Amino acid sequence: MTRLLETAAHPRSLRRVAIEPITRVEGHGKVTLLLDEQNRVHQARLHIVEFRGFEKFIQGRPYWEVPVLVQRLCGICPVSHHLAAGKAVDMLVGVRQLTPTAEKLRRLLHKGQMLQSHALHFFHLASPDLLFGFDSEVERRNIIGVIGEHTDLAVHGVMLRKFGQQVIKAVAGKRIHGTACIPGGMNKALTVEERDTLRRETTQMIRWSQEAVRLCRDVLEKSEHAPIFGVFPSNFLSLVRANGMLDFYDGGLRARDAQGATIFDHVDCTRYNRYIHEEVKSWSYMKFPFIINLGDEEGWYRVGPLARLNNCDGLDTVFAEHERQVFREAAGGGMQHATLAYHWARMIEMLHAAEGIERLLDDPDILGTDLVTRGEPALEGVGVIEAPRGTLFHHYKVDENDMIVRANLIVSTTNNNQAMNEAVRNVAATYLDGNKLTEGLLNHIEVAVRAYDPCLSCATHALGKMPLVVELVDAEGTVVDKMVKDARD
Repeated sequence: MTRLLETAAHPRSLRRVAIEPITRVEGHGKVTLLLDEQNRVHQARLHIVEFRGFEKFIQGRPYWEVPVLVQRLCGICPVSHHLAAGKAVDMLVGVRQLTPTAEKLRRLLHKGQMLQSHALHFFHLASPDLLFGFDSEVERRNIIGVIGEHTDLAVHGVMLRKFGQQVIKAVAGKRIHGTACIPGGMNKALTVEERDTLRRETTQMIRWSQEAVRLCRDVLEKSEHAPIFGVFPSNFLSLVRANGMLDFYDGGLRARDAQGATIFDHVDCTRYNRYIHEEVKSWSYMKFPFIINLGDEEGWYRVGPLARLNNCDGLDTVFAEHERQVFREAAGGGMQHATLAYHWARMIEMLHAAEGIERLLDDPDILGTDLVTRGEPALEGVGVIEAPRGTLFHHYKVDENDMIVRANLIVSTTNNNQAMNEAVRNVAATYLDGNKLTEGLLNHIEVAVRAYDPCLSCATHALGKMPLVVELVDAEGTVVDKMVKDARD
């Protein structure tokens, strides 16, 4: 349950309220609000309180270790980091085109990741808010409440996630932190038995995914919140194929503005840093990316399911494409800007992944054994994919001894950093301004953050010792003693 903290008056005579921790998200973060005596909101910020050090401590490691090392960023989306790093080290061994079987195995692995991650977020973390209401009883507003009152839905969610993990295990050897992706290809072929076992379940997974799309669409259509909750204009960034279709694994970068006009299109991912820059702010360990030619004030953007369905020209699976068209029609054919529409888009992508898994399992190449290729080595590699939470960048440089000398990761949640802050401010101004604060009202802020499915442990990560604060609080809530162990101790 959210812990609400109120501190002494701010130097500007504003009261500081902290929502700490943010619940039902992956990782650790908090939101702070500055309120005046009339409870008017003067500032609302999302703070990430961990520091990520992966770019530093993988320096000095041989490049072939990186696809396995970096997936330790997270236990929810390790496949995403595994594949992005894999694409980067492919370039280091001179490979820009994998064998047909290796590429299709990676795509199958990636779709399994998409399916299991989207199922986990929607059914376990987001659905309690949508099914019971943002300010419903805390004891009810959780996965246990969903199991009790919507048993079939909860079971379907568990089985969808389980199937996604089964796909991951079949391709990568393990459900979490597999080792399939190696420089220039894959190290494991798919057996006929593994293929057939998965194929027997795909029809049911597609059906349950369709039901999830309909449920999410119906809930949002009936919601009093959807038309006003976290609705604000933004730019959007994602990968698309040469024909403009959505592609989770490969493609060029496309950015569109709030009206749908193209900012840039089909940009070679290896040139990403000529288009995107990262800003640092003192109050968060997470950076703030923006499109360079628009500047930091106007150039921030959204990534993830909402951005991908806004940006692409279509999906290449029948059922999901139909749902994408319904999704766009709901916005009058224009861009969807509602924060809650992330959930709808997420379920459409889950359906798209389920259909894609079935298609790949029916492809004869998926059982091939030609898995690795090589080319002329290079000293720099960039890998970009669409992770469940959005566009993910891995960039590595090596020396003549094949050791990593520089690394840069722009994680999906980092790309959404400014957008999440905008959502927090928007919702705070709409629902909290001038009202007496309650747990239910504060949960509206958390709902806004959860819609982005943030993976805060991916976006930032502790390196070495961090300050430890221990407080002794009496029955009235007064701090009677405090000890701090500094990171330098």
